[in-house]
Amino acid sequence: MRDPYEVLGVAKKATADQIRAAYRKLAKANHPDLHPGDKAAEARFKDASAANNLLSDPDKRARYDRGEIDAAGNEQAPRGGGFYRDFGDGAQGTKYTSSTFDFDDLSELFGGGGFSARTRAAYQRRGSDVQYLLDLDFAEAALGTTKRMNLPGQSSPLDVRVPPGTTSGTVLRLKGKGEPGVNGGPPGDALIEISVRPHPSLRQDGKDLRVDVDVGLRTAVLGGEVEVPTLEGAVKLKVPPRSNTGTVLRLKGKGVPQRDGKRGDEYVTLRVAIEDPADPALAKFLETWRAPAGAA
Repeated sequence: MRDPYEVLGVAKKATADQIRAAYRKLAKANHPDLHPGDKAAEARFKDASAANNLLSDPDKRARYDRGEIDAAGNEQAPRGGGFYRDFGDGAQGTKYTSSTFDFDDLSELFGGGGFSARTRAAYQRRGSDVQYLLDLDFAEAALGTTKRMNLPGQSSPLDVRVPPGTTSGTVLRLKGKGEPGVNGGPPGDALIEISVRPHPSLRQDGKDLRVDVDVGLRTAVLGGEVEVPTLEGAVKLKVPPRSNTGTVLRLKGKGVPQRDGKRGDEYVTLRVAIEDPADPALAKFLETWRAPAGAA
């Protein structure tokens, strides 16, 4: 595997935030969902994920920088000789072939009898957590959804349940779906970071939504209906007569679902706008109309 710094395109002194930003950029550009059937993009996505998993773990990164593990996380023989050279190698120049050992084999070297459960546990290590990025539409994150993901190292796709009201930066944990443990230790977890694409009109305000909607002059003066976007699609909203720019109307229960089953509201701010093209009859009327004396 290539050098993880080179894969992510960052310097060896890069901060955690710089590493995270570089990974997110590469993950978005090469996500398999965006490039179905593109093996090259899938390979780049997997390389970026592996590089991020190593460099985002302070302990692994430090060990890699010291040369104790390689880019794939495999143990390396210490630089300058030492225990592995003295006791692990065969004849001079023969490469040390393994960084792991089997407890039963090792026990035979020291007289048999095996190791106790406590001794085995002392050498067990939990697998590392792995991080992934999941892009969602605004409505998917707000309403909740289930996404099928193909995670590197997994034999089958995983269904990731995204709860309602999820926002960018939320991290979902899939227990036991990370890297395998060492010497029988438990596996790590998969950490799915959510990235939410903004909606072209809707803005989230806690449990509520806000949106600005243009209304024509005739509708603002006489009242009528206007089309308003919501999480479930456009709906008709009744505009009362003599509505001004800045008038706020409420769509009850059209906000963001909550974990208790309740929903917030959607608040619609009206903006009075002249229709394009302008209504000829309205234009002619305004040319001849004069406000009554004393009117503002």
